[in-house]
Amino acid sequence: MSRPATRNKNKRNRPEDELDAKSEILRRIHTTGQVTDDDLAQLYNIRKIVCQGCRVNTKDNPNCFCGLIPPTNGSRKTGLWQKMSDVISSFGPDPTKDLRSSVDSPAGLTNLGATCYANSILQFLYMNRAFREGIFLLNTCPDAAAGVDQLARLFAQLHGSKMAFIDSAPFIKALELDNGVQQDSHEFLTLLLSLLEGCLVILKSLKQKQLYKTFFGESCHICSKCGQTSEASSNLEDFYELELNVKGLKSLDESLSDYLCEEKLEGDNQYHCESCGTRVDATRSIKLRVLPPVLNFQLKRCVFLQKTTTKKKITTAFSFPEELDMTQRLAEPSESALIYGLSAVLVHKGTAVNSGHYVAHIKDESSGQWWEFDDEHVSILGCHPFGEGSSCPAPKTNETSSPEVKNPVADQIHNDISQSGSSNVNSRVEKYSSNDAYMLMYTLRPRKVNQNGSMVHNATNVKSAGTSVLANSSLSLPPHLAAEIKALNDMFLDSCEKYKSRKEQEVNTITERRQEVRSILAEAPVPSLEEPFFGSLWIGYGNGQTTWLPLP
Repeated sequence: MSRPATRNKNKRNRPEDELDAKSEILRRIHTTGQVTDDDLAQLYNIRKIVCQGCRVNTKDNPNCFCGLIPPTNGSRKTGLWQKMSDVISSFGPDPTKDLRSSVDSPAGLTNLGATCYANSILQFLYMNRAFREGIFLLNTCPDAAAGVDQLARLFAQLHGSKMAFIDSAPFIKALELDNGVQQDSHEFLTLLLSLLEGCLVILKSLKQKQLYKTFFGESCHICSKCGQTSEASSNLEDFYELELNVKGLKSLDESLSDYLCEEKLEGDNQYHCESCGTRVDATRSIKLRVLPPVLNFQLKRCVFLQKTTTKKKITTAFSFPEELDMTQRLAEPSESALIYGLSAVLVHKGTAVNSGHYVAHIKDESSGQWWEFDDEHVSILGCHPFGEGSSCPAPKTNETSSPEVKNPVADQIHNDISQSGSSNVNSRVEKYSSNDAYMLMYTLRPRKVNQNGSMVHNATNVKSAGTSVLANSSLSLPPHLAAEIKALNDMFLDSCEKYKSRKEQEVNTITERRQEVRSILAEAPVPSLEEPFFGSLWIGYGNGQTTWLPLP
C-alpha cells in the first residue's frame, strides 16, 4: 500500500517548467520579431521583489545578492563578512581588560592551580601597611633571601602596577611550593613569617627586629600543694597568633575566655613541682603580657577524629565583634584602653579539610572600605566585611535593639548588635557571624587627646572613601623596585595602546569595505519596467544561430 500524498507548502516551480516557459517566449519572439514588456519581465524575472535576506542565494532572482553578502543580521564563517568578534579574537587576548578599574581598586593575584591559600595570606600581609614597609626595607639589603626579594617585588606590583591582577608564579617558585596541592593557610603564614624573621636575624645591619609584631605571654604552672609558680613561667614566649577553639563555643569572647582560663592538671596529667620534688596536682594557664598592634586569631575549625583517624571541619556559626576590647585580657590590665577594630577575615569555603577555597575579606586602612580578594577577582564590599547592606555601621547608641540586617551571601553570614565587653556597659558594638571564618585579624585603633587633656579612643578609623592604599603618596618604593614597576607599567600600557590601535584600524577598514560593497550592490537591482532602459536581447538556438533583438 502506497503512502498518501502530502502537500508541500514550500513547493516551488520546477526549473524545467520555467525553462520550457521561457523557451516558448523566445520562439515566439523569434517568429514574430516583437518583444512586449511582459516578455521582458518573464525572461529577466523583473517582477521578483528585492531580496531582504533569504540566507540562501536565489539564483533566478536578479535582485537577490545573498550569495555575495549575508543579511543584516547574518554573518559568514570567513572573509569580509565574518563576525567582528571573531576578527578581533584573532588578535589574541585583549590586554586592556587587565587594567585596574580605578586607582582606588586593589589588585588581585593569579591562582596557579591550588594557591588560593597563599594568595589570601599574601593579601592579608600586604594590606598591613607596617608589614609591607618592613618588606621593602628588608629588600634593600643585598644579602636578602630569594623568597624575600620575590615577595618585595610582588608587593611592589600590588602597590603600583596598572594591572588588575599580578602573577604570583615567581614568588611561588622561589618558595618551591607545589601549586597543584592545596595547603593550609595558617601553616603557610607561620612558615612565611618564620622565614622572614630568620632573614632579620641574619641581616644584622637592619635596625628593625621584627616584621610581624607578636604576642608575648607565659605558660603559668601553679602547684596546688606549695602554691609556688614554676620558674619556667617567668620566661616570656612570643607567638604570631592565638589559636582559639571553636568546637562547643559560639563567639570570640567565649574562645578567648576558654584560651586564658585555668586548666587543672590532675591524675595522669599531674605536674612535677620542683619545690615539692614530686608530681602534684596543679593549675596551668596562659598569661598575656604584651599585645602587638595587630592581633591574629586562628580559629581551630579542623578537629582530629580518633575513631576514623581523619580530620573534620567544624561548620557551626561563630560570632565576632567589629570592635574588640582587650584591656582586661592582659595578666596585668593596662591603664589605657586597648581597643582593636576588625581589619580582616579569612574565609574557608567548603566542608572538607584538605580541599575547598580560601577567600580574604580585608579592610583598607586608609578608606575604611572592605574588599573581597578572590584570587584574580577583587570586589568592593562597602563598609561591612561581608557586604551586608549599603550603609556604614551605625554609631554606638544606648538603644536596646536594632533592625535586623538580612544577609545576601551564600554562607549565611549575618551581623547584629549585641552588648560589648568593654567597661562602658552602655556601649554597643556591631557583631558578625560566619560558618566559614578561619582567621580573624584586629588592628589597634589609635587614640587622640581630648580638649581637657584626656586620652579618647577613636571609635572609627575611616577617612575619605576616595583615599586608597594605591593613592597614598607617603609610601614610597625602594628606587630599584620603583624603576622596575615603571618599566613594567610602560610596557603594559604600550601593549594596550598597540592592541587598541590595531583593533580600531582593522574595524574601520572592515566597516568601510563592507559599506563600499553594500553601496555598489544598492545600485545593482533590476529597474522596474516603468523606468527607461536600453540594450539588446541575445537569443541563442541549438543549431548555433544567434540573434540580437534591439530593445526600446
